[in-house]
Amino acid sequence: MERISRSAWLTLAVVSVAVFMVAMELTIIALALPEIRAALPGTTPAALSWVVNAYSIVVAALLLLSGWLADRYGRRRIFRLGLVIFALGSIAAGASNSIGILIAARALQAVGGSMQYPAGLALLLTAFPRERHQTAIGAWGAMGGLAAALGPALGALLIEAFGWRAVFYINVPFAVASLLLGARVLPASHLDRTRGRVDMIGVPLASFGVGVIILGIVQGEAWGWTSGSTLVAFSAGAVMIAAFVARSLRHPAPLFDLGLMRIRTFVLGNLGSLFFAIGFFSLVVPLPSFIRDLWDWSVIKTGLAYGVGSIVSFVVAPQAGRLADRIGNAPLLTAGSICGVAGALWLTFTISAEPALGPLLVGTVLVGVSAGTGFSQLVGAALRDIPAERYAMATAGRTTFFQLSVAFAIALAFTVIGQPVNIARELEAYRTTWIMCAGAYACNLVLFGIVYPRRRFRREAVTYPSGP
Repeated sequence: MERISRSAWLTLAVVSVAVFMVAMELTIIALALPEIRAALPGTTPAALSWVVNAYSIVVAALLLLSGWLADRYGRRRIFRLGLVIFALGSIAAGASNSIGILIAARALQAVGGSMQYPAGLALLLTAFPRERHQTAIGAWGAMGGLAAALGPALGALLIEAFGWRAVFYINVPFAVASLLLGARVLPASHLDRTRGRVDMIGVPLASFGVGVIILGIVQGEAWGWTSGSTLVAFSAGAVMIAAFVARSLRHPAPLFDLGLMRIRTFVLGNLGSLFFAIGFFSLVVPLPSFIRDLWDWSVIKTGLAYGVGSIVSFVVAPQAGRLADRIGNAPLLTAGSICGVAGALWLTFTISAEPALGPLLVGTVLVGVSAGTGFSQLVGAALRDIPAERYAMATAGRTTFFQLSVAFAIALAFTVIGQPVNIARELEAYRTTWIMCAGAYACNLVLFGIVYPRRRFRREAVTYPSGP
């Protein structure tokens, strides 16, 4: 097996710091929402929700464009520009004196975040030998898990010591560190000037199409799933995505190369991401509300118990990455799916309205193992057979679909849970959700245990438009 160079490890360090920063921002922002509402006059619950939703919508809408920009104008350049924009958005968010400015600053953060993911992962995969890609992806993904584990505790300390603005300002030193180190160690990438001019019609079709679908998902519960606003959002998004696909089939330089969809592992990896999102996020996102509502635990106690699974995920992910270099992604995803099924069913049959830390920890540890063998391994499974010149584009497409899957999974969970009228109904609703999660994990068990191919794809069978 080829030796990993020092420059490759340094590249991993730079892109990992960036993913840690972005992932941590997602976990600590929820803790700051009550303080933000109290500090900014006229902040309504609906407006407060947009502090979170604006980021999700803009990131999902711009990922495909960011991947295309990274491949065309240089991954290092786009990655570092994303760091600068994210840092500026963080400063603007921390300095906000109205909810409108804060939401706009969060959208600016999202622009920078959307540029970092596809460019950063493409830089990482280019720096590492192909047979060591799973090691790199495992370590990269583990940093996201560490951020998720540390985020709530760090956020509580920052808010307690410095106020809510600190949860945004904390991003700046991370961004500066990545910029300074990245200037020295990130490899220059080949600029793809051969694919013609960008599809000026396809870009807005894809961005607005994905954006309005995400809007419909995140606002569906508030608007009503059968309301005119929700149906218009889904219909408009579907029409724009269909038009984008039709346009991409004819254009010599599409924003997303549909030839990638002929690679079976890419398609199956994305399908697995959908099942994983339903199994994992439908369970872990509502879980703190269950603990606090039914068990009446404090924020700190809930955070400590809830964070155990994230720590397990952080420990497991890099080990899984190294193992995947030898045995492949599918066996690890199969094992992780078994843990996910076991964890969800364990919670279903052992958790009641009476507080029980032991059963909770068993379930969250099993789900944590599923995450440690899930997040990074799904990335590796989807990108296993992607040609190097399409890393950023494929990463952008995969992450866009994953963002849609996560939003769908969370909305699905809260729809199933609904507004129970008493404790017994609430417990029943959560148990129904956990059974649904077990079913989603079981789908991945079949997908990666039986369907996913063990042999690598023959790349010469795929052709890509070369442009004029």
